[in-house]
Amino acid sequence: MRSLKAIAASKGFVFGSAAASYELKDGDFAPLLLREAAQLVPEFEMKRDALEIKPGVYDFAALDSLFAFAATGGLSMRGHTLVWHYANPPWLGSMLAARRDQTLLTSHVQTVLRRYQMASVDVVNEALAPPGTATRPDGLRPSLWLEAFGPGYIDLAFHAARAADPHVKLVYNDWGFEQGAAENDRFRATTLRFLDGLLKRGVPIDALGIQGHLSAFGNKVDQRKLHSFLEEVRARGLAVLITELDVEDTGGPYDLAARDRAVADEARRFLDVALDSPATQGVLTWNLSDRYVDPPDEWKLKLLGWRLRKTPYDVQMRRKPLWDAMAQSFAGRRIAY
Repeated sequence: MRSLKAIAASKGFVFGSAAASYELKDGDFAPLLLREAAQLVPEFEMKRDALEIKPGVYDFAALDSLFAFAATGGLSMRGHTLVWHYANPPWLGSMLAARRDQTLLTSHVQTVLRRYQMASVDVVNEALAPPGTATRPDGLRPSLWLEAFGPGYIDLAFHAARAADPHVKLVYNDWGFEQGAAENDRFRATTLRFLDGLLKRGVPIDALGIQGHLSAFGNKVDQRKLHSFLEEVRARGLAVLITELDVEDTGGPYDLAARDRAVADEARRFLDVALDSPATQGVLTWNLSDRYVDPPDEWKLKLLGWRLRKTPYDVQMRRKPLWDAMAQSFAGRRIAY
């Protein structure tokens, strides 16, 4: 049977997945990743708290292992993430407060990009306040970076990234565009204003990363609104990457088949629209197997006797209806517009 990466490639885009270095030691998972994915993104190993253990002192061992696996297996690499409000080393906040030195941002960006070759990289992740939570007119999320440098930290990061690597695709990555509630409408409008500002200032951004964290039994995708938003992004000359696709299934029935059908249906509704846009150049899942899903309230799920089923393969590495829904959406993508 054909793989997701082969179906995607036949339609002119890339399919990939997130994985962590320890997962590659799993004799079931590593072959699955090689068979299904054409691109790999690190789950944890490229986040700053995992890399820069002391100021200017880096431990690249785990990230190197992912790049080596990808090189041996013929996968391209995607980077996640360089600048984020979260997952920073504990020393960084106090150092920024003591001396608001821009090199505390730019040196990290350039150190990573000069060491590794990647197809794309999330330069800035989740700089906007989540839907329904914005307290600033510009919609930016409070963070140590915003406090230290103001809104210009985003421009600073992208310019540093482009100086370090003229060829990698530079991405702004976020979530909240996908669903159809009023708060998502406001978030989409805020995002377009945000992107307009970057482009007007000449910030070297190439693509918008849409994480694609969906809900099978909660706030659903509105296909019309999503289509309109993707057209707006494309009109600005930006590519689109679906960067962290998974489907939350909490709140659904105990019946496993019903939950799996709902997960697959919501993914199909999302992907049919996303892949109809010529701007969309890739789809990555946030892992391939439920064996490595880390639920936020795992103890509650254990009491109920189930695991989250957010990915295309279950804990036994068996295909689920989500795999079929993805394959159908991939195969249906139009390649001539």
